[in-house]
Amino acid sequence: VSPMPSASVLPSSRARLRPGVGVEMTREAVGVVGIITPWNFPIAIPAWKIAPALTHGNTVVFKPAELVPESAWTIVDILHRAGLPKGVLNLVMGKGSVVGQAMLDSPDVNAISFTGSVGTGKRVAAASIEHMRKFQLEMGGKNPLVVLDDADLAIAVDCALNGAFFSTGQRCTASSRLIVADGIHDRFVDALKDRMSKLVIGDALDAQTQIGPVVDATQLKQDEDYIAIGVREGATLAFGGERLDRKTPGFYLQPALLTEATNAMRSSREEIFGPVASVIRVKDYDEALSVANDTPFGLTSGICTSSLKHATHFKRNSEAGMVMVNLPTAGVDFHVPFGGRKGSSYGPREQGHYAAEFYTTVKTAYTFAG
Repeated sequence: VSPMPSASVLPSSRARLRPGVGVEMTREAVGVVGIITPWNFPIAIPAWKIAPALTHGNTVVFKPAELVPESAWTIVDILHRAGLPKGVLNLVMGKGSVVGQAMLDSPDVNAISFTGSVGTGKRVAAASIEHMRKFQLEMGGKNPLVVLDDADLAIAVDCALNGAFFSTGQRCTASSRLIVADGIHDRFVDALKDRMSKLVIGDALDAQTQIGPVVDATQLKQDEDYIAIGVREGATLAFGGERLDRKTPGFYLQPALLTEATNAMRSSREEIFGPVASVIRVKDYDEALSVANDTPFGLTSGICTSSLKHATHFKRNSEAGMVMVNLPTAGVDFHVPFGGRKGSSYGPREQGHYAAEFYTTVKTAYTFAG
């Protein structure tokens, strides 16, 4: 695989400070881009990486997660049938420890865009530094949803239900920490438990289903282990957490709500990646903001409030790459930047115009015109 012909992919700009000297700035393709994607969004994440990589003149080596090979094959097949030249988009499949490692070890790969676990992301970073290549990491999250006393209860419960449990909680943007002010805490928990009891859990292909199965047995065990860890640490399993049987085979888990949790618990600090949320009681906004920011992650955060003052302050002071007000923490638009801070992300933002920062390199050319 070799890079496509270099080109100015964005309009050039010119500025002069010295008489007779022209200056031109252009963006050019990085070269060969390795793309490594996870299983939880097997169409969307590859699409939002591959599209800008190709648009900006790069060639791509694409490695999907082992659990979702058919989705990846379908994307590549569609693009090839649409007329993409041979060698521009290349699909490789297999274990990350084998195929992914070969990509990391290759000096011919000029950039790596990775979405996955923190542990693997650190290995991508270390291998990329060895080759002095560009790398972009989107990793975990332990996202807070703050619910203040003045919140609209129905909106707050909708945000928590959607953000924490939809997509079976298998989203890096899931709101797994529900940080609730004391004055609304009990009403919020009761209302959320009532809504959770009415969720339809079953075959993901059934139109009536709201929560599908966990992805596999390994993930199911991890979810159950973290529920048990939370209870051992002093939290109360207020709802759910049971395995369910359905006609269609699958790894079904009733969404779990842990109450009386603290922010120091492992279940409140480590990413579970399943339908498990912890409720942390706080006295006021100031404590809520402090708890929300007390995490090694910083992907997304949310607040439910009717106070413009608190909403504005939270947007400016939340240590996250994306902030939601009276909306679920999960659910973003493709035309604006996606990414976080701290242990959640590294490198330029994904999506929209910001994708050019990763998939291109800037060249400055000077010409003496006499």
